[in-house]
Amino acid sequence: MNKWFTPRRETWMHHVNPAIKFVACIGLFVIILFTHRLDFIVYQFIGYTTLLFLSSGYSLRKLILLTLPFIVIFVSSSMTMILFGKGETTWWSWGLFRITEESFYRGIHIGFKTLSCAATGLLFALTTRPTLLFYAMMQQLRLPPKYAYAFMASFRMLPILWEELQIRQQALAVRGVRTGHSVLGWKERLLNYAVPLLAQSIRRAQRIAVAMEAKRFAAQAGTSMRTYYYKTSVTSRDGVFLIVILLLVSGAYVASHGVPLFHVGDVRS
Repeated sequence: MNKWFTPRRETWMHHVNPAIKFVACIGLFVIILFTHRLDFIVYQFIGYTTLLFLSSGYSLRKLILLTLPFIVIFVSSSMTMILFGKGETTWWSWGLFRITEESFYRGIHIGFKTLSCAATGLLFALTTRPTLLFYAMMQQLRLPPKYAYAFMASFRMLPILWEELQIRQQALAVRGVRTGHSVLGWKERLLNYAVPLLAQSIRRAQRIAVAMEAKRFAAQAGTSMRTYYYKTSVTSRDGVFLIVILLLVSGAYVASHGVPLFHVGDVRS
């Protein structure tokens, strides 16, 4: 599974400071949230998706597989507004369903908003190492180490929990434990898995907490003197990244006014 999420090659996006990239992505999410022009959000989606395919370093086959759920996301997020929205120009109606010109454009506007957020989040996830993200947040964003290391510890526990779940499944299979498909069967299955996994997690969390306390992760004094195994810094690549993001957003805005695809203004009006 880890090999599947290993990029074919590292691009310049992999060397951008994760903290800078995180703040920039939050800014993009805010811009997407407050975008009410359909053409503007469509061009934003095109720009972010193009950046994803060109700069993620993954093969075309993997990127297509990863973006296939985008179709489901688009349909699920837009259909509710399209089928049940309000408007004056009715295109089609049947029973409770009513599609109007206004509801159609509002629906696909929400769909493209969701796709833009998904493309931005996927680009961030595919080009950012979680460990470096937390180290960068400690060094550049001054996140207290006790929170950053706690997040890292919990993140690293996920594959351990998955491995313990598989071991538990194998142990129950060896013992011949069978549960039915009734409500009592589901309850018995839940107890067979939840109690041992919860007990193991509590014991492991306690050991991690003791180890972190022993290394004085909760100490406030002298935090500025803490040394880090991974050093992160702001370089010229971060400036290039911010310029690229700025060009994408401004280019989408100019294109939405110069070459509109739908000729629809504010979808709220």
